[in-house]
Amino acid sequence: MFGEKGGRGDAREGMTLISEDAFFHGTLVVKGSLRVEGAFEGDISDAVDVEVGAKGRVIGNLAAETVVVAGEVVGDIVAARSLEILPGGRVTGDIRAPKLKIDDGAFYEGACSMGSDDGKARRRRSRAEPEPSQPADTVS
Repeated sequence: MFGEKGGRGDAREGMTLISEDAFFHGTLVVKGSLRVEGAFEGDISDAVDVEVGAKGRVIGNLAAETVVVAGEVVGDIVAARSLEILPGGRVTGDIRAPKLKIDDGAFYEGACSMGSDDGKARRRRSRAEPEPSQPADTVS
């Protein structure tokens, strides 16, 4: 993804860049693509593509269609299409993506969900709870 000409020309035309010397603090809503080479503290949402460069650091949550991490992310990541952690990339936080690639030399710590639940919350049923089709007060 880094340096590639993507198939989504509309997202590439409006690339937002946080350069190596920049520091951003707050919430950023990006309607196209974002590349972080500097420091970012806060949440990023609605992006098409988010690229965290080798010197980039994000402390906060990310939500985008695709995410590629070559630098560091401390926070949760939700990628609607895919997430890739490149060699030297570091992610500390929970991730949710239908497609995940962690290259050799990358670091990841957190919980991972790869199912496509379309945003619906799932509740785990404990073993003590009855099956939904079985009344709770039935004696076998």
